[in-house]
Amino acid sequence: QVQLVESGGGLVQAGGSLRLSCAASGRTFSTSAMGWFRQAPGKEREFVAAISWTGANTYYADSMKGRFTISRDNAKNTVYLQMNSLKPEDTAVYYCAAGRQFRPITLTRPEADYWGRGTQVTVSS
Repeated sequence: QVQLVESGGGLVQAGGSLRLSCAASGRTFSTSAMGWFRQAPGKEREFVAAISWTGANTYYADSMKGRFTISRDNAKNTVYLQMNSLKPEDTAVYYCAAGRQFRPITLTRPEADYWGRGTQVTVSS
């Protein structure tokens, strides 16, 4: 079982930056793909970004490319999402997600097995 706890959300003005963190428990973090998803009010949850268990491969939704960066520190069991040039439409609850051991999360397979409770990101105009 993997437990995920997000932090770093908050209120920021348009054009600003935030860095989300996700601390993971469990012994399989270093062999688990990690991802970030988000859900805005009245909308379905959508894929934001993912990173392979080695960190060698990253994937981004088109609207996040060039603005968001996903990274991980396997020594700290933590995955990060650096968000720059934030826009009001980025306002959402952001969820950290993990795949089962050796199960990828990619653009063509934006699915996860474990989920955090989410952290609110609000971007004011």
